[in-house]
Amino acid sequence: IVVWVPFNESWGVPNLVEAPAHRHYVQALYFLTKTLDPTRPVISNDGWESTDTDILAIHDYDNNPQTVAKRYGPEVQLADLFNRGRPGGRVLTLDGHPHQGQPVMLTEFGGIACAGRENPDFHRVWGYVRASDTQELQKRYTALLQVVNRVEMFSGFWYTQLTDTFQEANGLLYADRTPKFPLEAIAAATLGWDIPEESAQQTTTQC
Repeated sequence: IVVWVPFNESWGVPNLVEAPAHRHYVQALYFLTKTLDPTRPVISNDGWESTDTDILAIHDYDNNPQTVAKRYGPEVQLADLFNRGRPGGRVLTLDGHPHQGQPVMLTEFGGIACAGRENPDFHRVWGYVRASDTQELQKRYTALLQVVNRVEMFSGFWYTQLTDTFQEANGLLYADRTPKFPLEAIAAATLGWDIPEESAQQTTTQC
């Protein structure tokens, strides 16, 4: 366990902006979790509409690297980021809970689907965008991670996601943990390194 997350994307508390009871509920679970386990950080509501939190968590599934670079680039001030409306009209922090120096992390992004034709649920799988084949998946992932790794305001990130699970086919690995493109290339892209030529994908599987 790396971090405790009582709420994700305001599920179960859909009116955090206007309902004090919803905000108090999230705050209460944040402090209860901190009391039960003071050794780990707690994200009160992952993604947006934060109250008390140890990590300022952002969810952003824009798959255009240029857009991501512009949205979080060096010319963007943190204060402007918090005052700006997010996709769907969500704000990052609620009134009365300003950013107080917590690390800012991109805790959900990516979501590039690639199911593999052999998947019996091929036509029902889900992702934010869909790659045509595993080579396109590698190119998209690499381009996106090159940008995310260079964003100075981010202290860390979580990609969505490591492996496929049920209808969600946006993993870097299939559900059986077989990589969709070479592990060396996944590691290099994740770390922001240039991908070694010997790690280039030799075979391509249709998505």
